[in-house]
Amino acid sequence: MKSPAIETSKVGKRGTVVMPARLRRKFGIEEGSLVIAEEREDGILIRPAVAYPIEIYTPERKAEFILSSAVDKEDYRVAREAVRKMGLDPDRIEHLSPSRR
Repeated sequence: MKSPAIETSKVGKRGTVVMPARLRRKFGIEEGSLVIAEEREDGILIRPAVAYPIEIYTPERKAEFILSSAVDKEDYRVAREAVRKMGLDPDRIEHLSPSRR
């Protein structure tokens, strides 16, 4: 098994470390990429991080979920009431009612 190549970098102002271009290309690290700096007993491991976008649900989006997940007329009636308690008009929220499925 081939041993990994070792390359040296300098630490700059504010702790900036310039990674060798070959390693950046190999691991897909570009300007603005996220990396993880992990403390290890023998040093610091820097590796690429993976970030997934998340959706922050607005009250309207939550109301859509509540209304669309109703399974029958009674459940839909309860869902509409829950949306009204959120201060929203269920008739103004785009959704699938049980009768439209």
